[in-house]
Amino acid sequence: MSQPSPKPQQIPVVVLAGFLGSGKTTLLNHLLHRSGGSRIGALVNDFGAIEIDAMAVAGALGDSTVSLGNGCLCCAVDASELDQYLERLAEPGLGIDVIVIEASGLAEPQELVRMLLASEHPGVVYGGLVEVVDAAEFDDTRARHPEIDRHLALADLVVVNKLDRAADGERVLGLVRTLVDRAAVVPATYGRIDPEFLFDCRPSEERIGQLSFDDLHAADLHETADLHEEGDHTGHLHTTYDSLSFVSPAPLDPRRLMTFLDSRPEGLYRIKGYVDFGPHDVRNRYAVHAVGRFLRFYPEPWPAGGERLTQLVLIGSGIDAAALEKELEATKSDDAPHADEHGMWGVLRYVRDPDEQGADPA
Repeated sequence: MSQPSPKPQQIPVVVLAGFLGSGKTTLLNHLLHRSGGSRIGALVNDFGAIEIDAMAVAGALGDSTVSLGNGCLCCAVDASELDQYLERLAEPGLGIDVIVIEASGLAEPQELVRMLLASEHPGVVYGGLVEVVDAAEFDDTRARHPEIDRHLALADLVVVNKLDRAADGERVLGLVRTLVDRAAVVPATYGRIDPEFLFDCRPSEERIGQLSFDDLHAADLHETADLHEEGDHTGHLHTTYDSLSFVSPAPLDPRRLMTFLDSRPEGLYRIKGYVDFGPHDVRNRYAVHAVGRFLRFYPEPWPAGGERLTQLVLIGSGIDAAALEKELEATKSDDAPHADEHGMWGVLRYVRDPDEQGADPA
């Protein structure tokens, strides 16, 4: 069976949306502070400026671009200039690892997603839609903007922010979960979510091709002191999150893996790593990236001389790690010498061709 040829490393582009006051800028500031060394390019589709509190601005480049002291880059942009700024941020010399688009509070996220999926730039790939909601004002926001239900249905990950201010946060969380379509729903205060839910926290100069499994696993072992917020709002980000590392020397069956991925529980926020499909594709391993309902596979050649392993990290809240590991064990192949010629079809639906345009299959 003909398999797709390996594609060059692409920069994921994450859309950060939500109505005015939901806490998008606070969340973006948190990501910039806690990027783990990754270089973030941020496009702000708002009123031409972004408040980056508690950050030293190293210098300004023109009217709409600032270079921040921690190595992040922020640009003020409207949607019509999206391709132009993606071109700028995807310049290899900048070393950008991930691009975050903070949409205006009045923006239509579906349009931004459509523009990204239709982009012909070979250096970027759509990385998912994150919708931020204000738990304390959710009912009022929904009354004023009934279209929020549609936005939530489109999201890949929903951050229910300001839970500390909500009188009935659990009710709001439950309500939001009824409005999403397989999206992960993450509770938060002060916009603090683990950046690992969205991107791999490693600078590009430290990785070759994709992240090694050691890098993926080490990201879950940060010391608490490195993850405290300023002032009185201290706390370890990982205390309420669970992780599972899965390694298999045996190849996985693509049909069984897709069954597992299609039924992943709501508390499972992120899946990343590599999959060996054995005889289904002897040339390539498949990097997998899932954020909530968003899913992508990226085929790449096996490193010369390296051991062929499936290596995955799963991150979530309230997940049953033992049950998930048992389900993953059940996806192993039966050592069939020949591959089912249709077996990879489910996986290949989530391998984006650079020429692909239109709706995302996830």
